[in-house]
Amino acid sequence: MGVNRSVSGEREADRPSARMGPWRFVVWFGTVSLLADFVYEGARSITGPLLASLGASALVVGVVTGAGEAAALGLRLVSGPLADRTRRFWGLAIAGYALTVVSVPLLGVVGVLWAACALVVAERVGKAVRSPAKDTMLSHATAATGRGRGFAVHEALDQIGALVGPLLVAGVLALTGDDYGPALGVLAAPGIAVLLLLFWLRGRVPDPEAYEHEAEAAVSTPAAPQAPDGRLPRAFWAYAGFTAATTTGFATFGVLSYHLVERHLLTAAWVPVLYAAAMAVDAVAALATGWLYDRVGPRVLVALPVLTAAVAALAFTNTVVIAVGGSLVWGAAMGIQESTLRATVADLVPSGRRATAYGLFAGVVGAASLAGGALTGGLYGYSIPLLITVVVAIQVLAVVLLAVTRVARR
Repeated sequence: MGVNRSVSGEREADRPSARMGPWRFVVWFGTVSLLADFVYEGARSITGPLLASLGASALVVGVVTGAGEAAALGLRLVSGPLADRTRRFWGLAIAGYALTVVSVPLLGVVGVLWAACALVVAERVGKAVRSPAKDTMLSHATAATGRGRGFAVHEALDQIGALVGPLLVAGVLALTGDDYGPALGVLAAPGIAVLLLLFWLRGRVPDPEAYEHEAEAAVSTPAAPQAPDGRLPRAFWAYAGFTAATTTGFATFGVLSYHLVERHLLTAAWVPVLYAAAMAVDAVAALATGWLYDRVGPRVLVALPVLTAAVAALAFTNTVVIAVGGSLVWGAAMGIQESTLRATVADLVPSGRRATAYGLFAGVVGAASLAGGALTGGLYGYSIPLLITVVVAIQVLAVVLLAVTRVARR
């Protein structure tokens, strides 16, 4: 290849991709995420009722689940730089997944509220530990497959698990008369499969960064620019601003479902069905925008603020068909958030700082999601027309920031 691998040497760096092609790596890693989502989304679908059965009040449930989500995003500010400093991407990924798949089955047997609360938070900590390392390894392989398509396929596989896990848990609960032990216990099997598959993948591809080296050498493409003093590129910070703006105007599904039930547009029993449909749209949107990203670049992301504004305009109406349609649009926006947004980070930040960038990016998304949920929830109770107006204005700002990102990237 004529490329100097200063870390591992030519022979070692070439070995991983020779033993498994980049597309196979993306698909197998997507299968890991599918199985992991099977486990933790299955558990998260019943976290509230489970804690309530152990004596938790609504306040306790809210605090515990909120603390879990804060940990899942905020701790990536630590795990991202740690991954870059140590370069132990596989070790952090395996540790994070292990913490998740061990915590979930134990939830069904502890029988004590404080222990269950600790396990709920521990499962989310596992996600924080693994995510920057996982996204960085995936970014190396997608340098060869096409970043948009690679992240999109990974997200589509991920969503299969997010659909099947809760359905299996619901089925076991129905068969056992709402016994949480067996419902969570069956999730141990896919959890074991996650760890076995991860160890197998590590053996096959010990250095995923080789994929990116080879892709760059094959097309003579330079790595993403890095500031002379090692700081993250200006384009990354502009892009983080765009992401913060478009996410701040993004309503949570909790607010959407609240509207649907409170306005008697859907019964509570139909809300999970609508959520499943939105997740299916999520997968399709991820694949479509990922394919477009590899052809037209970050310009495809203009669809995200457009869809976010459309969610507010459609989902909060009092017409069933339009409100349901708005919820499906929400699913499409989620698909872009979970795939193409992550792909762009990899194109903006050089390999040596990428895990740090993913950690910071997650922190931005987490803070903006909290602000967005508070904003839309608060304005919903005050004035829906004002809510729509404010969200549209924020999305106009997001489009401007996206243009700034393109300028800063040049």
